[in-house]
Parts: sequence; C-alpha cells; structure tokens
Amino acid sequence: MRYYPYWKHRFRREEARLVERWRKWQGSGFEAVFEETYAAVKESGPLFSRDLKQDDHVSGGWWNWHPAKTALEYHWRTGRIAICHRVNFQKAYDLSERVIPDHHRLGEVGHAEFVDWACRSALERLGFATSGEIAAFFDIVKPQEVKTWVEQNRDSLEEVMIETVEPGRPRTAFALAEEAGTLADVPEPPGRVRVLSPFDPLLRDRARAERLFGFFYRIEVFVPEPKRQYGYYVFPLLEGARLIGRIDMKADRKRATLDVRKLWLEPGVRAAAGRLEKLDAELQRLARFTGVERVEYLPGWRETRL
Repeated sequence: MRYYPYWKHRFRREEARLVERWRKWQGSGFEAVFEETYAAVKESGPLFSRDLKQDDHVSGGWWNWHPAKTALEYHWRTGRIAICHRVNFQKAYDLSERVIPDHHRLGEVGHAEFVDWACRSALERLGFATSGEIAAFFDIVKPQEVKTWVEQNRDSLEEVMIETVEPGRPRTAFALAEEAGTLADVPEPPGRVRVLSPFDPLLRDRARAERLFGFFYRIEVFVPEPKRQYGYYVFPLLEGARLIGRIDMKADRKRATLDVRKLWLEPGVRAAAGRLEKLDAELQRLARFTGVERVEYLPGWRETRL
C-alpha cells in the first residue's frame, strides 16, 4: 500500500484512455451507469459485480460485462474504488477510502518522483534491463519518459552488455551502479525441475524471456480453441537455469488427481530417465500443494513433440 501514491499517476492517465478505448468496445453511452454504480457501492459496499447485474443480461465469455461491471472496473482502474477481498475469482469492490489507509491514500508525489520510482524500482527487480524493459515492467510510464530518465541518471547507472540466445548479438542494458557488481556473483540455481505459473516474473515480459532463454511462450486462455498451439492453460518448465518445455495438466477435484495431459520438451531436450524422475518429483509436490492425492499420467501424455 505504500506504493499507492505513485499509482495515482496511473489512475489519472487511465481516466481518458479507458473511456476512449471502452467506447469502441461497449458502444456509445456505456458510461451512463457510472455514477449510480458508484453510489450503490458507497451506500451498500462492499459489493460483487453479480450484486448489480441486471436480470436480463446474458453472460458469455470473459469480456461480456454488464454495464455495472464495466462501471466497477472503470472506477477500480481509476482509483475511486478498491478491491477489499475476493471469493474465488469474484472481486469485492468498496470505496478506496474504506480500503486504503489515509496515510497512503492521501499521499501525493510529483511527476518526476513518480517516474524515478517506477524506473528505479523496475531496475532493482530486473537486475539489468533495456529502457524498453524498464517501461514494460510496471507499464505505468511511457517509453520516452524512461529514455529521458536514463539520460538524466547516467551517473547512477552502469551500462552492461547482455548475451542473448542469438550468437554475436549482445544487447546493451543498464544496471544500477551499486548493484552491477553483483550480477556475476549469483549462486548456481538448483538443478530440480520446477513448474512455473504462466504469470511468473521470469515470463511476464515474453519478449525478454525469448531473448534470454530462446523460449517462446504465450498463454492461450484467450485464444480460440482451434487456434491454440498447445492448450488452454499450459505451464512452463524450468530446470536449473534452462526453460526445457511445457506441460498441460489439471487438478480433478472429484477424483483427487492431478491429471497430466501432455508434455512438450524443447528441441534438443531429451526425455531422459533422470529428467523425468525430477519432473515426477515436482508434480508430486504440486499435487500436495493443490490438495489432491496423486498424479495421474493420461494416455499419450508423452507423444507430442515439436
């Protein structure tokens, strides 16, 4: 919550941008219920979007929002409303002043301080990054603002050359000067196989992951089924410092199993017995974590290779 004053700059930018974008999506007049929706939350919050859904609205797909849901999302993304808790995937909305403590909510920072925080915080987390990667990390500052920040802070930054998977094509990046010396002094990663979330920070910037690891990954939950290359919700696999493949699996709560549907290993990665043993150990751990009793490998789970 201490970052809230910085995000207020994002809220202000979102106001005009969202109305323009969402008018193309929802049609003209979609803002008609904005104020009455806000008033309903003020009077009765916290509320779920289903509490304000019209009886005649027909749900269908991720983005077929009813007008009040659109209003709630708009107010959330522009700071008037906040999320106070969730029930499964359902967000409960309430007024920001009833969720965010005043000493955070009322704080203000200037634009220059906001840009400095966004860039410096991103670089602290990334270790090294190009100006484009810094801008993409939080996605709250403009690329040109980052380039200007880099030029203005040359004395506290160190330029580093990063090897990519493309031989002979290193990329120029930046690191904080006080941190640059630690980049070559990181411990060796454990050799175990790990299942990553599709939203893991390692993969959040898909283009960066592809440059550094040669691993092309896209989550396909929003891709129509006939166009999916792998599956609805496929998990990347990390072994040591190498992304070795991806796996399609799902917890079946009724049968108390973690069903492994398909395994795809990257070109040049062998399905050696030792590697499969490490994968099985990770899946057993994941089964315990998700609260199911056993891992079940479905017929044909190892048949697909690219």
